[in-house]
Amino acid sequence: MLYHPFINFMVEQGVPLQTIALLLMLPVVATMVAFFRQVIGIKAFGIYTPSIITFALIAFDPNGLKYGIAIFISVILVGMISRYILKRFRILYLPRVAMTLSIVSLSILSILVFGGIQHRTGLASVDIFPLLIMITIAEKFVATQIEKGNRMAFILAVETLGISLVGYFLIRWDGLILFVLRFPWVVLLTFVINFSLGKWTGLRIAEYIRFRKIFKYIQ
Repeated sequence: MLYHPFINFMVEQGVPLQTIALLLMLPVVATMVAFFRQVIGIKAFGIYTPSIITFALIAFDPNGLKYGIAIFISVILVGMISRYILKRFRILYLPRVAMTLSIVSLSILSILVFGGIQHRTGLASVDIFPLLIMITIAEKFVATQIEKGNRMAFILAVETLGISLVGYFLIRWDGLILFVLRFPWVVLLTFVINFSLGKWTGLRIAEYIRFRKIFKYIQ
């Protein structure tokens, strides 16, 4: 299968093709997240968090997407419960987050052990790096809980997972990956798209839906 000469050159130098593909897809995923934020109005936990979760879900691939989603939900639930428990002790923010991450990590370890007991080898053999990425979400979730409340933190968590799933299927699209490997220069178009998004002054789709009754009244 023929790729762009520069891609072939990098492969010949020992750079794994999968690494090249994922790095080229990162600007695409980040642009997708920016589009969701600026045009559609889905906030999520910024740009970095849904982007990195997308790649964490890819890392879960040999074991199935369902395990990645299960770990994500487990981290959110355990983080939420941990905050309620630690809130009673009036502990400073950083030690509280450290304890929350510790509780989350031990909970995830328990889930892996349970998967092994149930002979779910796919769950028990999950790689450490996507797990660490998922566990760090707990800090973002707790910080959002403190700043914006439980409801907003939960909404942002759901939005983050939703965007990450879209990014996951985008990266899993073989046709798009092949196109990028054959024409890697198209990644530069993401700069043009993001520049246009940076100049966006119109209402977001979510705002049209939210204020639809007002628009009917104005018309």
